[in-house]
Amino acid sequence: MTDQTAFKIIAIDGGAATGKSSASRALAERFNCMHVDTGAHYRTLTLALLRSGASAHLPETIATVLDELHLGTELNKRSARLSVNGATPTNANLRSPEINATVAEFAAIPEIRQFLFDYQRNQAEVARQHAFAGLIMEGRDIGSVIFPEADWRLFLYADEATRAARRAGEGQTDSVTERDRLDQNRKTAPLLCSKGSLRVDTTPLSLEEVVDLIASFINTDK
Repeated sequence: MTDQTAFKIIAIDGGAATGKSSASRALAERFNCMHVDTGAHYRTLTLALLRSGASAHLPETIATVLDELHLGTELNKRSARLSVNGATPTNANLRSPEINATVAEFAAIPEIRQFLFDYQRNQAEVARQHAFAGLIMEGRDIGSVIFPEADWRLFLYADEATRAARRAGEGQTDSVTERDRLDQNRKTAPLLCSKGSLRVDTTPLSLEEVVDLIASFINTDK
């Protein structure tokens, strides 16, 4: 039986537009957890690398830039955001067409994923220091790589038409199919449902139903 008063780590993985972010934020509110969106981490690094003249197709341009980047955490209520050299980019900057078109390429580079690994693992300690009851981290390799020992590991998925409609509703024009193809086929930390993760099909469910379903797992003693 799990001590429900103990610090919880909840890993939520899934492809683009499966509802990870909306569900994670709502769950963080419900369970008094700190929420971390690791997809935004890769967008933030992509923005910093592009502004420094690095290219995903020229790996030699990346190492030098990474050496000059200092990572920090900016906490806004329950959401922890990555800052680089003391600056935290706006959501509009992170969701620009240029970032949408290149983030998967940068995220596939092993040196970039390793650069973020310790920082992402350390977010649990950040959450503890700020007296949260737990950490909810979302991404594509959380249950498989970052926190394989998480108390709960979930994998969200939905059919392509539903995800495309959700993306369009957010005003985004990037292809969910192409993003998933790149993420699933990268050599380092590919998008996958890790063994033992709970699979949640969000296609027929409202956000509230997704949150209630996941909450029912978390509220059940293991």
